[in-house]
Formats: sequence, C-alpha cells, structure tokens
Amino acid sequence: MGNPKHTEVSVARQSPQRPDADEPELDDTTGPAEPDEADEADDTPRATVDRSLWEELRIEPVEIALPAGTGFTLRAYRPAGSLTPTDVTERDQDDPFLARRQVIEEEGDESVVILDEGLAEEFADSDDEEPSRRRRDADADATDDDEEGEDATDEADDEEVPVFLSHRGKLLLFKTPESLVNFVRSGAPNDLSQLDSWHELSERVKPADIVPLDEDTYELDLVVENLRGGHDTWDSTLLIEAGEVARDLSYALRLPAVLDMLSAGSSLDDLDEALRATVNGGLGAFLGRRRLKKIGAQTASLGWRTIVGKISAVVDWRD
Repeated sequence: MGNPKHTEVSVARQSPQRPDADEPELDDTTGPAEPDEADEADDTPRATVDRSLWEELRIEPVEIALPAGTGFTLRAYRPAGSLTPTDVTERDQDDPFLARRQVIEEEGDESVVILDEGLAEEFADSDDEEPSRRRRDADADATDDDEEGEDATDEADDEEVPVFLSHRGKLLLFKTPESLVNFVRSGAPNDLSQLDSWHELSERVKPADIVPLDEDTYELDLVVENLRGGHDTWDSTLLIEAGEVARDLSYALRLPAVLDMLSAGSSLDDLDEALRATVNGGLGAFLGRRRLKKIGAQTASLGWRTIVGKISAVVDWRD
C-alpha cells in the first residue's frame, strides 16, 4: 500500500450538543458568566492548537476509539534500521496457540540425523564427487544472494515505519490527556523511549498539547457496523483511515495475522483500493464504485471484526 500515511478528507468526531447552547449563562450579579479555562480548552478548534512541539520532535498524539472505549497514545515514524522492535515474547507466551506454533517451528528447524551407518557412508561417498565444482557453484550462488540481500536490507532499513507508545507488544492507551502526560513524565519503560527526542518530550509536554489532528483520530469502533449497513452506507473516510491505523498498529505491535489480512491482493486491500478510487473522483471513482459492488458486505464486516478484535486484545488500558 506504500506509505501508511494517506491523508484523505477527514471527519471530526462530533461533540454532543449542550442544552440551551445559544443562551448565555448568567451569574447572580453582573450578567454573563466568564467561561472557565477548561471550557475554553475543550472548545479550542484542533487546527488552532500550537503544533510546534510535535513538528519539532516528530512525534504525534493519536486518538483511537475501540469497542472498549476511546484512548490517547503517541506515534512516530522513523527509519526501520534505527528502531528496536517491541518485544512480544511475554505477550505471545500468554497465547497458547502462538506458544504451540513456536514449539512446532523450533522442532521443524532441528537437523535430520541419519541413524543407518551404511546409508550415512553412501551420503559421504556422494559428497566426495566433484567437490571442487560444487563448491565453486555454491560460492558463486552465495555471493549473488549476499549482494541481493544487502541491497534489500539497505532499502528496508531506510524505509520509515511506525512506532507507538507501547511496551512488550502491548499498545498503551490512556483515557485522558493528563494520564498520558503523567506516564510520559514518569520515565516508565516503553518503545518510544528509544527515540532521541523522547527525553525532551518528557520535559516539555503538557496535557493541553494532547490534541490529535482530525486525520490522527481513528474510529475503529464504528467500522464493523458501517460495513454491515451495505454498500450504499459505507463511509470511505472512516474505512480508509481505519485501514491506515490498522496497518500501522499491526506492524508496530508485530501482529502478522492482521498484516496478512490487509496485505496487497487481499479482499480487504481490494476494498481499500476501491474506496480510495471513489474518493479521488473522475473515471476512477466510477470504476471504484463498480468494484465496491463486487465486494461482499458480510465478508468485509467479518474480516474487520477479526482485525478489531486482534488489536483490542493487545491494548493495555491506562486510566
């Protein structure tokens, strides 16, 4: 899919309407009461918030809504070669299916031992035939493979990949900006602490800074229900942005099953491509709508229910 950050037309989460919003609040003496600082902060448009801290440190606040609730976290993009992936050993040990799979893989990597001595001698004799020619061919193949491998490794190391505020394979989600800032300032271990800008963030960040942009606000809790509504009700912005953050999370938290479900050529990737075509307009939008009609709503909703469930299972909620 390329760069996971595809900014599309975004929809801000709507705040509930206050009763009698048009009528000024009066106090006992002087007329309209002055709004307190908390109200002013809540009503501040996201676009007017000072973004200099995040732009300077190249870290961004993110808001993610899941069926269990809505929380704040942090995300950054850095070259893959400069990052140490999150350690999922402890998380996977708690999953009996993953633990069993690891045992099978380890058993499959063991060397084959030949117990029949006569058969072993035949293998040894065959290995003595034309050793020099086979060794030269093997060395040449190994050299070619090494050169191709080095080029691929260099490209992979230079590619910017996502890293979240996570620890041991768990995404840390905070229900309030205050709790997020308290954690950042606490010095507790996490995967973002390896960034060179982390120390400065821990000294400068304030709760008022935790205001995600609209394009960094993701409503995974609405995806399955939206897909169940049928093709005519599908929200392109909602679904495209959900795909973006799901790819980021599955990479950063090492969720290969989710990555496979969203990989190029999968049914959910076809859904994503068709939705993007409808947003871009023109002939592509017409073709995109035709492609969407061929995608089963039930299949898409079941797939996304699995994705949301797997992401929810690796969230560590913090109050």
